[in-house]
Amino acid sequence: QVQLVESGGGLVQAGGSLRLSCVASGSIFRLNAMAWYRQAPGKQRELVATITGGGSTNYADSVKGRFTISGNAKMLVYLQMNSLEPDDTAVYYCAARRLGALWEYWGQGTQVTVSS
Repeated sequence: QVQLVESGGGLVQAGGSLRLSCVASGSIFRLNAMAWYRQAPGKQRELVATITGGGSTNYADSVKGRFTISGNAKMLVYLQMNSLEPDDTAVYYCAARRLGALWEYWGQGTQVTVSS
């Protein structure tokens, strides 16, 4: 099993920045990729960014140029969020998966609130 713990959420004004962290523990040697998802009130959970063990990254169009995912995709992943907008308000979840698997491991989430 893999356990994921997020931290770094909070309240910030529009235009500000936050850095989220996610630490993985347990059977991390099998992990191949990690990701950040978010879920706003009344909306479906959406993919924000992914990073693979090889360092490849991918972003949702809505965050390109503002958010940066980094880390080693096995133990630790970060999400640097700049130029935050009220629409970025959501609970942010860290996720991880093994090679060829779906996103099978999830953290408990951390709240990000952006005030206008």
